[in-house]
Amino acid sequence: MNQECQEGTTLDSLKCLLLDIAQQRSLNDLLWLIVRRLADRSTVVLARIWLIRPGDICSTCRFREECPDQTQCLHLVASAGRSSVEDKTEWKNTEGYFARFPLGVCKVGRIGKTGEQLVINEMENNLTWIAKPDWARQEGIQGFHGQPIIYKGETLGVLAVFERESVTDDATVWFRMIADHVAVAIANARAFEEIERLKAQLELENTFLKEEVLEAQNFGAIVGGSPAIANLVQQIELVAPTDATALISGESGTGKELVAREIHRRSQRKNHPLVRVNCASIPRELYESEFFGHAKGAFTGALKDRAGRFQAADGGTLFLDEVGEIPLEMQSKLLRVLQEGEYERVGEETTRKVNVRIIAATNRKLAQEVEAKRFRQDLYYRLNVFPIEVTPLRNRKEDIPLLASMFMAHVRKKLNCTGRELTQAEVLKLQNYHWPGNVRELQNIIERAVISSRCGSVKFDLPVPQANGVTLKKQIRKNGDSPGEILTDEDMRLRDRANLESALKQTDWKIYGTGGAAELLNIKPTTLLSRIKKMGIEKIH
Repeated sequence: MNQECQEGTTLDSLKCLLLDIAQQRSLNDLLWLIVRRLADRSTVVLARIWLIRPGDICSTCRFREECPDQTQCLHLVASAGRSSVEDKTEWKNTEGYFARFPLGVCKVGRIGKTGEQLVINEMENNLTWIAKPDWARQEGIQGFHGQPIIYKGETLGVLAVFERESVTDDATVWFRMIADHVAVAIANARAFEEIERLKAQLELENTFLKEEVLEAQNFGAIVGGSPAIANLVQQIELVAPTDATALISGESGTGKELVAREIHRRSQRKNHPLVRVNCASIPRELYESEFFGHAKGAFTGALKDRAGRFQAADGGTLFLDEVGEIPLEMQSKLLRVLQEGEYERVGEETTRKVNVRIIAATNRKLAQEVEAKRFRQDLYYRLNVFPIEVTPLRNRKEDIPLLASMFMAHVRKKLNCTGRELTQAEVLKLQNYHWPGNVRELQNIIERAVISSRCGSVKFDLPVPQANGVTLKKQIRKNGDSPGEILTDEDMRLRDRANLESALKQTDWKIYGTGGAAELLNIKPTTLLSRIKKMGIEKIH
């Protein structure tokens, strides 16, 4: 405060306070500046500001029985004053006897309820307005001034001042101006907080969705004219407008994520994010952090606060891909979020609320996993509200020509090259293959063929037509067939590869342990890994 303000009149000090208010950027600093500067005046005993906020201490509040509405009340946020008789005791505690006022109760509550100012002079004749009359007499209080803090017709709080002299009309005008400045500052602070919240939410969504953008295909609709696709689209149209949890099952590469995207796109949450979690790629010890986030210092390497996928998907959809890979110990915590919409970050005790729709996908038979005690039954029922089965490509081969043409056009556009359309012979070649990797394998093979052709005539390097799903140059004889048949070296190689692929597929690529492919083939896991690498077999997701 400058020298002129210190030496001036009461009105001069109020004018200077208005000038200083304009320099404040922090709402908290502003509130405390106002009460301190008002309390510095020799005539002021106590200056306080209450703001309307949600009810928070209803069980212990002394006004609980009188409170008409426990959803919100006046919270004391700033207090300054000094006793003239009790060893200069300062009143700056905001958690004391008058920390809360219900709206409509006592003089402060009345101002907050009605939005009308209250000025009381000659306090000796108006002690019914004072909660502690003995305190008023002891401190020599002669005037009370209460101003509602109003912004665009909404009452935000109350500014109250107890004085040792009567409140003048000029002072009332200046207090009204101070209350208006506080109202504008509160509105601005709330606007900035909302901007920061939206900015943080946008940054959070961008962080988790960047990988989705990179992985997203340029074609965004389900393609096909087969009865299987027609049935799939019908199921999507049924479940999309609801908030029901959907469980999409099917082999790897059939397009389960595309189905999830279509459900989200046609839902009421389409303007909110769709966040994907690949449950198979998360290390066991990081599941909880990945789902729910963590606080700084929660564990080694937690250098800063991190939001989880549930927070990123708040208001939108969370897609749990390969949900069958979630460890048992984590499934109970996931179940709690699905049932109650609540979770805690790792290293925090604060319970957070979240509004998320869950869509899960798996290439496992979850019912069998439940029977084997590898998946919680209650979680399975919670996820399997609306089951959707995606048909493998080999069972809807009539869709292959349309898919192939679309993939071909997409790849050629990306590579900026032209070429002839697919011939009937090439399409038949594609239709005669059994597609263990489904649509994703079809896309990859077409892209590889276009690249290999250098924008010329495309040739597909596929095994010849097969029988019973075994891709050999000719059907391999089973046990009991003619013992005199001689197989070529190529036949033997293809048979071994087909046998190994069948074992991996049957065990969902589980290599080690009981029920693994190595046990099924009766070989060492290291030997199996060596053969997989030698044969160039890759897992198709």
